[in-house]
Amino acid sequence: MRTRRGMCYSESDLCSEKMRAAAAAAAAKAAAGGVVGVRRRRRVDSIPGGGEDAALLRRKRRRCPPRVGGGGGDDLFDALPDDLVLSVLCRVAGSASSPADLVNVLLTCRRFKSLGLHSMVLSKASSNALAVRAHGWCDSAHRFLKLCADAGNVEASYTLGMIRFYCLQSRGSGASLMAKAAIGSHAPALYSLAVIQFNGSGGSKNDKDLRAGVALCARAAFLGHVDAMRELGHCLQDGYGVRQNVAEGRRFLVQANARELAAVLSSPSAAAAAASLLSTRAWLAWSSPHAQPPQQQQQQQQQNHQQHPLRHAAGTGCPLLSDFGCNVPAPEAHPANRFMAEWFAARGGSAGPGLRLCSHVGCGRPETRKHEFRRCSVCGAVNYCSRACQALDWKLRHKAECTPVERWVDDDVDGDGDGDGGEHDGVAGLNGDVMEES
Repeated sequence: MRTRRGMCYSESDLCSEKMRAAAAAAAAKAAAGGVVGVRRRRRVDSIPGGGEDAALLRRKRRRCPPRVGGGGGDDLFDALPDDLVLSVLCRVAGSASSPADLVNVLLTCRRFKSLGLHSMVLSKASSNALAVRAHGWCDSAHRFLKLCADAGNVEASYTLGMIRFYCLQSRGSGASLMAKAAIGSHAPALYSLAVIQFNGSGGSKNDKDLRAGVALCARAAFLGHVDAMRELGHCLQDGYGVRQNVAEGRRFLVQANARELAAVLSSPSAAAAAASLLSTRAWLAWSSPHAQPPQQQQQQQQQNHQQHPLRHAAGTGCPLLSDFGCNVPAPEAHPANRFMAEWFAARGGSAGPGLRLCSHVGCGRPETRKHEFRRCSVCGAVNYCSRACQALDWKLRHKAECTPVERWVDDDVDGDGDGDGGEHDGVAGLNGDVMEES
């Protein structure tokens, strides 16, 4: 017998009356049927080996089989307390590699569905569990992210804030969600708000607040965000929104490179390659390439390519710490940036008439007004939302594609005043590239 709390008891203790009545009914039926009783007696009596085996069989027949639950094939799962199931679901949500992992768990049974939507579980969902794709965006995905954000999940607040601000063009609610994540010390949210302050996104050029952008970058850099460290380093080197300090800016750039390199070397995918490079000490070349003549640099690069073709293969990595010749794979984009890149790629690669996307493939940020982003003053073919994106894209691809031109003119002259080339027009980037306000 099973109680409401799931406890099971032997029927011999609680149902003796019913068992006696059932035994009497069976005996009466056997006496009336005769044949059944004879067959059973013959089966028992025909067992070879004497009376001991027959007595053992009789005892087995009289023994009541233990029933775990009631009828219908139930088990003891319903007896587990809710707090234990919630703890398991929290671990599943925090370790899910995709939204499908969490959804499949919620579809297992009604109890998982009800407990899986608990605020404790939704607050523990990882960024991979919230990594919705642009082609699968719907009202259900929007509601799910909203539930996670209301439960206190900073990743959901940041992801939904980025989607609303840039893709759905709901600037106010998107910025408030990112601010909510930034209050929870979410480093990507702090950096994204810094980019918004630097560009005056969602407003006019007069809405730029360089000091606020530097402060947000400093907070994100303190939390270990690599792009924020790189952005803060360039701001210090150029005196952009802060008093110029070249040495301190260089320190932030090297620290960002070192953090990114450590993250790559600790990843499982790069373990084998890193082990081979570390064993030969070929992953660092401490001589600065800028101190050599161009012809000698080209000869050295060809020699290194012949000695280490995997390290210098095209498209396999970007030269991080390029002053010392260290190559690592390109960093993985955040799910929110990947969503924005897919969203605008499905819409022709543009956020609207005259609006451009950041040329860095791992960013996906669009302009919220014409001529919001700065572009390369050497070729004028690319534009970037930040110095961090410019530095990464220069290492990844633009260094090989940039071709100097005498003069480039934008055909679309906007009355917003962004084309005047303001105070920080022509900001020098890493490796000699230059960004200029359009």
